[in-house]
Amino acid sequence: MGHDPGVVVARFIDACAADDRIVAAFLAGSHATGTADAHSDLDLGVITTDETFADVIADQRALISRLGEPLFIDHFGRAWNLFFILADGTEGEIFFGHEGALNEIDVGPFRSLLDRHGILAGATFPFSPPDPDEQRERLRQILNWFWHELSHFTTALGRDDLWWAYGQLEALRGHCVNLMRIQHGAEAQEEPYEKLA
Repeated sequence: MGHDPGVVVARFIDACAADDRIVAAFLAGSHATGTADAHSDLDLGVITTDETFADVIADQRALISRLGEPLFIDHFGRAWNLFFILADGTEGEIFFGHEGALNEIDVGPFRSLLDRHGILAGATFPFSPPDPDEQRERLRQILNWFWHELSHFTTALGRDDLWWAYGQLEALRGHCVNLMRIQHGAEAQEEPYEKLA
């Protein structure tokens, strides 16, 4: 099933322009940097007035419905991010922020789609570097889990339970990849192999 992200972006611009609570909208990720391919999702951003932020968050699903028929919508515990899959196959996420907290936005390079008050002119939303204390704690956890998984791996081999051993070996690989992420100043991920390049 083919999809045209340009159609969804145009609908997103129209939906944001029709909502006076939204003062700015932007495109981020690979579509903003020109590196998108046929498998890239859409990374969209909405900036509201400070006063209407909570209202727009409460209406997130209505905004998604303006983009197409939603098959999947979830924020995975982060109310300011909404992930979606539309019936045409378009996958994406929308980040929600507000004018008084522009310094909290860390989406990387972006392209302005709507800017009623000129707040995006000259703005940068660099990725936040990982917190050193959190990185140290994450490193401690990964090392502990590594040794725990290694113990399970040897037990599985000792019991000739090759499926269990294979699963533990995969977990060990993931821990090693996350150790490399931390060594290079990136954050460890739940999906350690995601976006390795």
